[in-house]
Amino acid sequence: MDAGSNQGQRRCGVIFDVDGTLVDSTYLHTLAWARTFREAGREVETYRIHRAVGMGSDQLIPALIGREQPELSEKHTEHYRGLGDEARAFPRVSELLRSLHSQGLQVILATSAKPEELKRLLAKIDADDTIDRVVSSEEVSTSKPAPDIFETALEQSGLNAGQALVVGDSVWDLKAASRCGLPAVAVVCGGTSRAELEEAGAVRVYEDPAELLADLRGWTQLIQAPN
Repeated sequence: MDAGSNQGQRRCGVIFDVDGTLVDSTYLHTLAWARTFREAGREVETYRIHRAVGMGSDQLIPALIGREQPELSEKHTEHYRGLGDEARAFPRVSELLRSLHSQGLQVILATSAKPEELKRLLAKIDADDTIDRVVSSEEVSTSKPAPDIFETALEQSGLNAGQALVVGDSVWDLKAASRCGLPAVAVVCGGTSRAELEEAGAVRVYEDPAELLADLRGWTQLIQAPN
């Protein structure tokens, strides 16, 4: 999904989170983590898990149980495997990405999903021909809310912070964006309230990708093209 020679002509871009932003999967991940912790003998309330979804597993696990236990990440993958088919792209996602691409913007995905999960997510989005770059947690040492994944997305896309913005659904997306100087807009379809997203630094908040598409001109103007 490298834009190749066209990428040089695309001077600005939009970096999307995937789970909860483009695909309705946040609550499926919450359930998968609840089952994972229960199986490990730890009862973690689902509301606490939901509020941590958006972090990578390297951050989520110690945040919820107070210590690192990396083997639980694979257990989560196993539990999510049985739930992932229920995930659906939000309405008008592929149309949104195609519209951005047709305007000459790079479309970049930055996700904590593992390769197996990512393959299924991309199939649900169904817009491979419009996606210029995908950066996953496999390519960074520390996941959101650390800025690594967005910094890597900028580097691989040949962009600087003034040429891109982030679209996410969690406070962790917004914290990561802020730490590398990227403006961010947010959607509430991942289950985080408008007030929390605004407090975390979202410059605009929308209901879902369909509303992003309806106000395309409004929020893409936040990207400042280089002189």
